[in-house]
Amino acid sequence: MQPTAVQSTIRRIGAEHPSLPGHFPGHPVVPGVVILDQVAAVARAHGLGPVAALPQVKFLAPLTPEAAFRIEIDPPGRGGRQGFRVVAAESEPPVTFCSGQLVTLHDTPDR
Repeated sequence: MQPTAVQSTIRRIGAEHPSLPGHFPGHPVVPGVVILDQVAAVARAHGLGPVAALPQVKFLAPLTPEAAFRIEIDPPGRGGRQGFRVVAAESEPPVTFCSGQLVTLHDTPDR
């Protein structure tokens, strides 16, 4: 049976998130580490396991507080890496905030 892709429910980072006041005053942007934490949470919630590594990540557009977004995670590819995207939930044309690859603990070779 082929693994299937994962798509999260709509998510938002609230304007009251503690990382936002200093990032950046007057023009808040959700920090990359907060976005990647959401990616890891979706991976865990869908049984992919804890994220062991993020070998490739690109931030393509700023994610602002309260903006609706989804996280999409592809089935494992070569070397167990899984592509992911953080995309606007409702946007025309589509907006990708972040993309990259992740490796979960289930995908890493035994040491």
